[in-house]
Amino acid sequence: MENRRTFLVSLLALGVAGPASANIFELETSLTDRAKFKSFGLRNWVTNDPTELKRGQPLPDETTYRIKRSTGLVGGILDIIAFAEAGAKGYDAVHFGATRRPPGRPTQLTVGQIQTWARATRGQPHAIGRYQFIPKTFDRLIKMTNTPRSARFSPALQDKLATVLLVQAGHTKFTSGQISLTRYMDNLAKVWAGLPLKNGRSYYHKYAGNRATITRKFYVREMKRITT
Repeated sequence: MENRRTFLVSLLALGVAGPASANIFELETSLTDRAKFKSFGLRNWVTNDPTELKRGQPLPDETTYRIKRSTGLVGGILDIIAFAEAGAKGYDAVHFGATRRPPGRPTQLTVGQIQTWARATRGQPHAIGRYQFIPKTFDRLIKMTNTPRSARFSPALQDKLATVLLVQAGHTKFTSGQISLTRYMDNLAKVWAGLPLKNGRSYYHKYAGNRATITRKFYVREMKRITT
């Protein structure tokens, strides 16, 4: 099993870390669907935000977040993303709006089973896993990494697919000093709608009522902790 460091090197060899077009940061061509990507499950999510209360989708309680230094840089960034996107269910998260659920826990399903479920239940959100992959992005990443349909959607595979997105957002450019932390953070925010841009808003703010799920202050603080 490749560790994250080795996998980053292999991505470079594949040319994944090259310049990306603007739409590489969009997980779906339809901005309306951006509002469907997040899955929550924590019992102690704050519920004092009027916008979120109106949508029936509360924000995560930032005071509950605990950094996991043992995960390293890539793992730390993935932890922050997962906190903003997946909630307590983590690798087994399925978007709360999916009324027709997958045939089992995501981590126990194969890639093929997830793809079949998504195609058989059109008309509902399908964001799945710790990083809330949606069908178009999921299919693209599976093809890019040559992952067989028989592969299990395990935590390791989910981390691997999310790492591809990190690289496409400029991870190696950041670690080599070619782009600033602020630029990298904004690039990540163009991938995951729950992350705020420098202005504190989601890249997809107001599209279908979408907004960032964590504050920029929290985002900056935690990113600095794991990158310095």
